[in-house]
Formats: sequence, structure tokens, C-alpha cells
Amino acid sequence: MKSLTVPGGILLLGAAVLVHSGWLNLALPALSFLYYCAVIGGMLLAWRFHSTRIFFALIVLFLGQQAIALSGRAHAAPGSTVFIAAAVLVPLNFVLIALMHERGFTISGVAPLGLFLFVQAVIVAVLGRAEEGASLPARAHHAALAVSLPDYAPLAFAAAGILLLVRLLLSRKPADSALLWSLASFFLSLQFTGTARISAAYSATAACILATSIIETSYLLAYHDELTTLPSRRAFNDALLRLQHPYSIAAVDIDHFKRFNDAYGHDTGDQVLRLVAAKLAQVTGGGQAYRCGGEEFVILFPGKTTREIVDHLEQLRAAIEAAEFRMRGNDRRQVPRGPDRRNVRPTGRARKGNSPRRLAQEKTPAPLSVTVSMGIAHSSADRPGPDLVLEAADKALYRAKANGRNRVETAASLRRRNSTKAAGIA
Repeated sequence: MKSLTVPGGILLLGAAVLVHSGWLNLALPALSFLYYCAVIGGMLLAWRFHSTRIFFALIVLFLGQQAIALSGRAHAAPGSTVFIAAAVLVPLNFVLIALMHERGFTISGVAPLGLFLFVQAVIVAVLGRAEEGASLPARAHHAALAVSLPDYAPLAFAAAGILLLVRLLLSRKPADSALLWSLASFFLSLQFTGTARISAAYSATAACILATSIIETSYLLAYHDELTTLPSRRAFNDALLRLQHPYSIAAVDIDHFKRFNDAYGHDTGDQVLRLVAAKLAQVTGGGQAYRCGGEEFVILFPGKTTREIVDHLEQLRAAIEAAEFRMRGNDRRQVPRGPDRRNVRPTGRARKGNSPRRLAQEKTPAPLSVTVSMGIAHSSADRPGPDLVLEAADKALYRAKANGRNRVETAASLRRRNSTKAAGIA
């Protein structure tokens, strides 16, 4: 829900409340100025952060708004060709932008879509000039007729909205959310073309949604790990500043992770990290998982002691151990590299009957075992700060690895052992 509604849905809802409640008292020139500021500012941000999709979406939005203005200057009657073109081309272009990949501002990356939009703009401009010339007698009335959407235009917006929603649910990226809500805001601006202030307000909102998505993307990149989608070390450091006694910290490390990278390659290592991160994100007991680097993770439990969370972590450890991890293919490092690998031939007599068997074995590699070790510590009088608690959790983690891995150790275990030894000596 957060990826769906933040920030586009909230901005559009706020704009709708302000517009229809009468709280928005800005004049039309002020709304137009806000719209142009959002478009220009969003394009500059998109260029600076190499976001070609948002850049082109703002261009499409600007061209659509110019088409609406052109149909108004031509005093077009209901069914204006320019107005209909804007109502159909904008959702079509938004879908194309959603499906394109980010390739940066290179000639090969921007030329095809840029040329396509240029051709559209020229055609719409020619149609607008033709309508403007045909409507010269109507200029004496000094009033533009209301332009209504054709019946199929809402269907085009609905179909585009469904495709953008599916794309958003698959990617959960701010740019896809912005495309969806910006298209909805542009549709509302078309619906209220008879009221210039309301239409301009929704157009400005559509541009603001696209511009703010770049800020949201930058925030996610700064505070979330791109590979696992878990909060990153920066988010973890911020969370430490907000902790209040009592709280617990669990340090988590993937067992023998270096062996996965050395034996199967970094692609397989990334798959292992995603698998473990997906399980850690489902931790119960009020915990929040963070990726602090490499194969190291940390789980924070605000308001919890070790006794309250140890069972939840045991369940989490068992869930990771029970998860089946299958490689996507055989180890490519076993295949000879270089130009001579095609010349490799099996020794001995060729046995065609064994080929399907070998092929089946290649398609169904054996599952790999993934386990984690955990160390837990909670705040106390002798560990008043988060740094000391985290240090105690790391020491417990090292003990878990020394005791055979795939286990959970608590910082209190050492004190119990020391007290047991003292009692034995006595």
C-alpha cells in the first residue's frame, strides 16, 4: 500500500480536497506558474538523476496540456480533433514509457521515443492549426465552447491505468506509481476543462507527482538496499538514534556465504542474499530487518527483551533452513572459457541414449542448503548504549559460528557459563 499511495496518491487526494472544498484560492496565472515550475523543475531533476522515463513523461504531459490549450484557442466545438488526440495519445505514451528501460540520456536511449513524440506533436499541431483556421468566424463570440471527452476516451484511460497498476504491483517503484497517479490527475484535468482553475490545478498536480517521484526514488536508494529491498545501513543508523530502553538487537550472518560465491559465482550469491532477506523481512515479534553490508544483517526489536524474541528468532532460523534454494542453472565455471570450448568432445564412444539423462540432470540441479547464525543482546545497565548492545550481539554471533553455526546464541549465555564455572570451582 505504501508503494501504491506514496507520494502520488496522497498528492492527488490532497489536491482534490483543496480544489473541491474551496480552500484553494490561487488565481489562474498562479496555478499556471506552479504548473510550469513543476514541469521545468521535474525535468531538471530527471536529467540530473538520469531518469529518462520521468523526463519523457513530463514532456508528454506538457504536450498534452499544450494540445488542450490549442483546442481552447481554436474555440473548438465538442469533439475537437486536437482534444481527442490528447485524450488518446497521453495514456498510450504513458504505457510505452512504463514499459521502457532506463538507459540514460544517450542517443540510442532517447532518440526513438523522442522522435516518436516529435512526430505526434507535429501532427497534433497541424490539426490544431487547421481547426483554428476553420473556427475564425466563431472568434467574434469571445468564448470557447466546452469540449467533452468522447465515450472511448475513459476506456483508453482505464486500460492504461490497469496496465500501469499491474506494472506497479510487479516493480513497486516510485516511477511506476507516479505514472499511474499522474495519468489519473491528467484525466481529471480533462474532465474539468470547462473550469479553467480546476483543470490547471489538476495539471499542476500531475507534474508535481512526476517531479516528487524522483525525490522518493532518491530516498529509497539512500535508505534501502537495492538488491534485497531491505532498509540499508543508513536507515539502521537512524533507527539506533530513536531507540529507547528496553530494546534488543539480533546480528545475523549467512553461514559459509563466501563458499557460495567462490563455488557458484556472484549471481548465485545474490540469489542467496535475496532468499535470506525475504525471510528476514517476515520476522515476527515486532522486529525490523536491515542489511548492513555483504552477508551481514541486523534485526531491531524496540521494546523487547531477549527472552521475548528468542522464540521468534528460532522460528526464523528454522524457516531459512527449511527453505529450498535451487540454482537457476549449472555452474558455468565448469565450462571451459575461450575459443577452444567448442572443440571439447566427450571421450570414449558416444552414447546417444544418455543425452536426455544428462540434459535432465542439467535442468534439475540439486537444491542448496542455506543456514544463518544469530547473536542476540538487549539493553541493560551494563550495556546502556546501542553500540555496546550491538557489540554484545556480534560477540554472541561469533559464538554461534564457533559452536557449529545454524544456531541462535544470546549475550546472556556467557554470563551463565561464567557463573556455572565459578560454582564448580567453589
